[in-house]
Amino acid sequence: MTAASSLHAALDTRGETVGCAESLTGGELAALLSATPGASRTFVGGVVTYATELKRRLLQVTASEVVSAECAVQMATGARELLDVDWALATTGVAGPDLQEGQPAGTVFVGLAGRDRARFVRLTLGGDREAIRTATCLEAVDLLLEEVTRG
Repeated sequence: MTAASSLHAALDTRGETVGCAESLTGGELAALLSATPGASRTFVGGVVTYATELKRRLLQVTASEVVSAECAVQMATGARELLDVDWALATTGVAGPDLQEGQPAGTVFVGLAGRDRARFVRLTLGGDREAIRTATCLEAVDLLLEEVTRG
């Protein structure tokens, strides 16, 4: 069983839903979350807010830097509200090859928002753009799976 299918099973048992807001992953997280058979019972959808202006307008992001923990948490919180879900994941960071806001490729923040809490994890990933984006998605799913199954 994949982490995504385990996540959907756990959410389904709890009667909860998930959505996402993506920047550097460009829709790859939504693709991962929707790939599991039966995902429609728990996955509502997502938004790709690659441009900073879209993060601000759709997700109410006010963070001055988009490659930051603050932005990741605000994206997740904004997505949870926009999509009306129990849980939201958000991805922001630098897939490379160039620096962004002085941060090197592989600097990633994953945000997680639930009804009563929000948090982030910072990742330092290696590899090319594809490897960084894929690893970010897998880490995001693992983060929420850990959150919903920890009791």
